[in-house]
Amino acid sequence: MNIDFSDSQSAIALLKSGRNAPLPEVKEAEKSLDPSLHPVNDPMLRRDKQVETTDGTRLERVARIALPLQQLIIKRSVAFLFGQPVRYETTAEAPAEQQAYTAVLKLLAHAKENSLNRRLARATFSYGECAELWYPQPTPQPHYDYGFACRFRLRCTLLSPAFGDTLYPYFDSTGDMVAFSRAYRSLGSDPQAPAALADYFETYTPQAHYLWRSVSGGYLLEEGYPKPNPIGKIPVIYAHQPYRETQQVDALIERLEHLLSNFAETNDYHASPKLFVTGHIQGWSQKGEPGTVIEGDKDASMQYISWHNAPESVKLEMDTLLHMIYTLTQTPDISYHSIHSMNAPSGAALKLLFLDASLKVQDKREIFDAYLARRLSVLKAYLAQLYTPLKPAIERLEINASIQELI
Repeated sequence: MNIDFSDSQSAIALLKSGRNAPLPEVKEAEKSLDPSLHPVNDPMLRRDKQVETTDGTRLERVARIALPLQQLIIKRSVAFLFGQPVRYETTAEAPAEQQAYTAVLKLLAHAKENSLNRRLARATFSYGECAELWYPQPTPQPHYDYGFACRFRLRCTLLSPAFGDTLYPYFDSTGDMVAFSRAYRSLGSDPQAPAALADYFETYTPQAHYLWRSVSGGYLLEEGYPKPNPIGKIPVIYAHQPYRETQQVDALIERLEHLLSNFAETNDYHASPKLFVTGHIQGWSQKGEPGTVIEGDKDASMQYISWHNAPESVKLEMDTLLHMIYTLTQTPDISYHSIHSMNAPSGAALKLLFLDASLKVQDKREIFDAYLARRLSVLKAYLAQLYTPLKPAIERLEINASIQELI
């Protein structure tokens, strides 16, 4: 990687150009995830009505039904992928390698790996990408959390557009990530303005850690940087998928919300019985009178207005849309209504019900198997620095991470 870090502006421009995919559309993702931002709630697209009454004109709000289907699809995708803890296995038998293996498992447990995996998957599915940064934090006293005396704890933080980060992985011509950067906004280090927000650009390479602050339209390297990278690896693991989890069905969900809102409007108008009268009605019964009698001329007639065919066509389209949304996202419909309609499903029938979700997990493993292997590589590198007597055993240690099926 030929980057001249002495020229901050050129270096940052080059680091931003190394992505192998476009930046995610953060506004579109936020709009998809928040039902209040769906088009059906936009008063310019779905206008309220001006209604003429005997008292003048009044504004009548139209029905707006927004569904959090995107959130539901992502929740179920996360549950099927990381609902079961990841399994870690090794063939190591030597005592030192077993100690190293135990240290890795303890480190993951203290980092609350199960929750970390689900948060990682949720951010990746919601915005199309996510990364995690591991870093050592000094402790005032030695601890034995990893099976040996240690003055540092390894911490992990997620970097994602969901948290205001703009990610810039830099890939070389062979597809290897040779640098990782992020742009973010945080409280500045200026003591004269401690509450002022500042824009930062941070970069990790196998050799060093850089941090620049935006000053007067340019970037200035912060004091104390660059810092050496003690592990010789980029301490960041990056996950990316080409599309947001619901990107290809967002339009279908918008159509479903539009139909539901229109149907609600129709129900508001037609739900109460309406009579169509011809001729002259001479007398009406009072409300609550038993044995109702209505008097009219010989040519008078009355009949209820009913809507026979239109609701069925609307229902058919809504059912079809919901079916396609679940099918295209490989999300099983496991609502109580759906399961209750099955006649005492057997275990084999339930497995078939969740087959599509299981196939989706296998597709996701193309992303997360490599991700978990990369995480283990970074953790082993840190452990080798935290406890040097174990370094040879850690370097020999091989651990396999396996995602477990929920069903």
